[in-house]
This record gives sequence, C-alpha cells and structure tokens, in this order.
Amino acid sequence: MITNKHHPRRQARIAVFQGLYAQAISGEPADKVIRDLWERYSFERPGREFVQNLLTLVDDHHGWVEETIKQHLQNWDYERVALLDRLILQMAITEIYFVKDVPPKVSIAEAIEIAKEYSTEESSAFVNGILDAVYKEYQSQKT
Repeated sequence: MITNKHHPRRQARIAVFQGLYAQAISGEPADKVIRDLWERYSFERPGREFVQNLLTLVDDHHGWVEETIKQHLQNWDYERVALLDRLILQMAITEIYFVKDVPPKVSIAEAIEIAKEYSTEESSAFVNGILDAVYKEYQSQKT
C-alpha cells in the first residue's frame, strides 16, 4: 500500500514495483498494468509520467537488464534470486542506465529502501551489492 509518508518519487517507484510484480504474476502487458495502476492510485502529473516512463523502460529493456543482473551474480543462479529482489534490481538498473534526470546514487538508495520495506531482511544488502557492481560498470562505460 502506498502511503503519504513517502516522497512523491518514492511513491511512484513503489507503484512501479507493484506494477512489475502484478505483471510478473499475471503476464499482462505493460500498458494494461499501467491502466490498472491509474485505477488504483492517483498521482500528480510528474509522478504519473515517472511511473509510466519507468514501467515502460523496464518492460522495453527487460532482457538486457536481466542479463546485466546475471553477469553480476557471483555463485548464484538468477532463478534462485527472490522475485521481489529481481524486480527491485530491474527497476533500479533501468533507472541508472535510462532515466537521465535521476542520479544513479539516488536510484540505488531508493532501491535499498524499497528492499528494506518490501523484501527480506537480507535483501537490502544483496540489492546494494549488485547495484554497487552495476554502478561501477556504468561509470567505467561513461569514461
């Protein structure tokens, strides 16, 4: 459940996270998931645009993002990673690479906080470790 205790961008990320979960479970296309989110939640225009943009980007780059995660798993099979953690990683990696108005460190911090709130006790450290490695690779590609 999204509450008003979060910053509007955090609320938007949580909505995207919930939409990705619904999509993973139902197999519905992204546009249907987005319509369902609009029925459930109300956002001001910037938040609405952020939700639609991020969910669409995750969907568009899904294969590449999954491969990126797999490359950074050490001694761990991708299928054994908890679904919630995979979704958080997909969302954050998409933000790091494809959402230019959000600093990567903000994307990482937000992913860690969402993991703390919605996943297991160990998830935030796991998510942090993977995203740190992805961020280092991202930085090296920019230079």
